[in-house]
Amino acid sequence: MNFKEKVFSIVKKIPKGKVLTYKEVARRVGSPNSYRAVGNILHTNFDKTIPCHRVIRSDGKF
Repeated sequence: MNFKEKVFSIVKKIPKGKVLTYKEVARRVGSPNSYRAVGNILHTNFDKTIPCHRVIRSDGKF
């Protein structure tokens, strides 16, 4: 499984009503300093089954 697939797998598991930060997603993927890469991956996602809106910045912004 590559980095992008791991990110999507984690984001798909975020329950409705909950959020994670980009940094938390990166940490769960096993690459805690790759939070910008997580943001870039989610920014270019067009698959409606992946709830990208549940991933936010550390300061609480989208």
